[in-house]
Amino acid sequence: MHSLLRLLKQPLLHVAGFSFCINLLLLIPAIFMLQVFDRVLVSRSTDTLVVLMLGAGIGLLILFALDQVRSRLQAVAGNIVSEALSPIVTKLMVAQGAQRGGRGPSEGLRDVNTLKMLFSAHGLLALFDAPWLVVYVALIWVAHAWLGWTALAAAVLMLVLAVVNDKVTRREIEALQKSGAGATRYLETSLANAEVAHTLGMTDSLIARWRAKSGEVVQLQGPTARKIAAMAALTRTLRQAVQIVMLAVGAWLVITVQASPGVTIACTILLGRALSPVEQIVGSWKLLAEGRAAFRRLADLLDAAAQEPPRMPLPAPRGELLAHNLVYRAPNSERVLLAGVSLQLAAGESLAIIGPSGAGKSTLLRLLTGVWQPTAGVVRLDGSDMSQWPREHVGTWLGYVPQDVELFPGTVAENIARLGEVAADAVVEAAQRAGVHEMIQALPQGYDTYVEPTSALLSPGQRQRIALARALYGAPRLLILDEPNSNLDGAGEHALAEALKALRGQVSVVVVTHRTTLVQHVDKMLVIEAGKTVHYGATGEVLKAMQARAQMPSGNNVVAMPIPAGAVGRGA
Repeated sequence: MHSLLRLLKQPLLHVAGFSFCINLLLLIPAIFMLQVFDRVLVSRSTDTLVVLMLGAGIGLLILFALDQVRSRLQAVAGNIVSEALSPIVTKLMVAQGAQRGGRGPSEGLRDVNTLKMLFSAHGLLALFDAPWLVVYVALIWVAHAWLGWTALAAAVLMLVLAVVNDKVTRREIEALQKSGAGATRYLETSLANAEVAHTLGMTDSLIARWRAKSGEVVQLQGPTARKIAAMAALTRTLRQAVQIVMLAVGAWLVITVQASPGVTIACTILLGRALSPVEQIVGSWKLLAEGRAAFRRLADLLDAAAQEPPRMPLPAPRGELLAHNLVYRAPNSERVLLAGVSLQLAAGESLAIIGPSGAGKSTLLRLLTGVWQPTAGVVRLDGSDMSQWPREHVGTWLGYVPQDVELFPGTVAENIARLGEVAADAVVEAAQRAGVHEMIQALPQGYDTYVEPTSALLSPGQRQRIALARALYGAPRLLILDEPNSNLDGAGEHALAEALKALRGQVSVVVVTHRTTLVQHVDKMLVIEAGKTVHYGATGEVLKAMQARAQMPSGNNVVAMPIPAGAVGRGA
């Protein structure tokens, strides 16, 4: 957050400077009343009154202009917060979502928006005006000690009330934020699965659950709002009461000929001005408290990211992949998803990973891509630990098709180009290598066809084939595919097999599959069950071992894959 504070330093200093000038000009009403009561009414001089009115009018016009500029500077500070934090926080959210194997949390951007609202709220300006309370009380004290004591007592009471307001509402506001974020997160997750919910008639159940979570928010919101409203009302009432007391003390001083009426009126105006920021702070306390909590969460998020040292870009990899004794334990759990899995690929070699559902195949792929970090063991690409590769750098040399394919809002060409600048030749080349060029040409606008994650324009199989083209974009050195043929028809699977056949010897490939059409185009096989290696080696040898194991009495639970034509010769 230090970089953000540096960015905010200049506009906030300007706001502070304008606040200084504005608070000086806010002395005009008090000075005007003092002069009117003690000079104009005594001398009955209309000329003096006109001059005072002109001077006060000019001063108030300047005050209006300065206040407008200060508000704009405050808005600039809010925009700086949004522009500086949004890209960083979004990047961290994407990284966290990838590490969790799903969508990234949206709380970060909500915190950025809360902070932006804070920097655009009048409550923040009240914080700049609050230090002037001391100046105004000092001026009142100069006018008369009794008036000064009265003003000091009023200021102390208001400050105590602000502290009590913080103590009374802080926990409720934090609990309300947490509960509200949970309800919003549940709704976002439910809407992401809207098709399933609607098809299976789950909508009413989802709404009932969401209303239950929203009910928790309402239960917290009611008492919290009442406390905040009560404290704000008490603050306003106290401010009016202390001004009445100030007038009463001033009147007593006038009666005892210790002060003039002008001094009494001027000091009352000054006291109102001194207490106004405190009243605004109490009235805006919920927003200020939410902004403080958002700032703290963002600081923790950015500080955690700052602990990651910058990575030096490494030369383009050849595609040599090594995974040694990988162990992965699920976060916040004792369950071990992978235990001691190892594999090695030379540049241009290919590997098929097979195993039953829940064996740990997708977990292994996430470790190989570097998205997840192993609990123990190491993954190396061209001899360098995968964690040493800058993500933006290694991503250009890595092709990846996840099990659940999603396209981003944009054209087909933009999706294949990974949302970067569309190089037409490279996009078409990637589509041709994936065997999807003709399919894309048949779309309504070809490569310019706009797609969305929820669009029904493309079938799951078509999305999977476009995702393969995206993975092949930019000549990757390592291609990782998680069941890339799960939604493909015969033509699509044939195109995928031909693509793997063409890539053989050029690109290192790791593919999770259950079909022999892909196995016959790979050099090695890895069979895992319950997170452990069962077989690993050349394709033909592994297939023979699987068949032999299936024929053993203890291996009745193993389904052997038929040996594809030509696989035995490669394994020999």
